[in-house]
Amino acid sequence: MTSPRAIAVCRWVLALFFIVAGANHFRMPQAYLGMMPAWLPWLRTLNAIAGIAEILGGLGLLVPRARRLAGWGLLALLVAVFPANLHVALLGHMPGFNFSPTVLWLRLPFQAFFIAWVWWVALRREPAGDRAAQ
Repeated sequence: MTSPRAIAVCRWVLALFFIVAGANHFRMPQAYLGMMPAWLPWLRTLNAIAGIAEILGGLGLLVPRARRLAGWGLLALLVAVFPANLHVALLGHMPGFNFSPTVLWLRLPFQAFFIAWVWWVALRREPAGDRAAQ
């Protein structure tokens, strides 16, 4: 069993991660645009949508009434951006960064980690005993 305090701390850390990552879409758009496959339409618009979704999702994790919706939205976003991460790994370089190809491939499993983290802090149903203890 995990304490409610530990879940709350992990929720705040994840929320801050998404808020900062979302803001970076606007601070450093070239890094994100360079990750996106050229065959996608409206790259700048998609980048802005992803940034806004990350910021709103991160904020939503902190609002109990919005938490489940934010969790589902962030899961959808993580699945949607996976092809861009795979694209960068296949290219072997990430524009604007000096990551080795190995690091780019090692980034891919982190999508599953973030999916599990979102599920744990936003979507997981607590067993009845956990709810009674809170």
